[in-house]
Amino acid sequence: MRVEPRVRCAMATDAEILEELRKIREAVTPKPPPPPPKGVWAEFVDFIGKAGVLGLAIGFIMGTYVGKVVSALVQDLIMPIPGAFLPGGNWQKAVVSIPIDQGMNFAVGDFVSVIIDFLIVAMVVFFIAKYAEKAMQKASLKK
Repeated sequence: MRVEPRVRCAMATDAEILEELRKIREAVTPKPPPPPPKGVWAEFVDFIGKAGVLGLAIGFIMGTYVGKVVSALVQDLIMPIPGAFLPGGNWQKAVVSIPIDQGMNFAVGDFVSVIIDFLIVAMVVFFIAKYAEKAMQKASLKK
């Protein structure tokens, strides 16, 4: 049986096949991680970049001030409304006293005020998070 020269040129040799397999292995082998940064400043910058600490810090600061704005809204605009309908006026100063020994005083009005404040702040944060999630979904759909 005789092989045509044209067919013999098209066949790959074992060395060529092995070379292609080496190239494939190099392409699929994971690269080693980059060396760790040297120096405290470089480590700090690397940490900020990887951990998203900057975004977390901005979110924390914004959350603090949004909380202050909402607390002011609750204390200055919402809480006076129930006080206008109560005979004593300032229901936030309500105290329950138990006459044991020298007396035990429980600041019930302040506690209820803080609970209402928390619920309103939580509701505002919920709506902000819901809006942000919708905005992020719209942005991801545009891409």
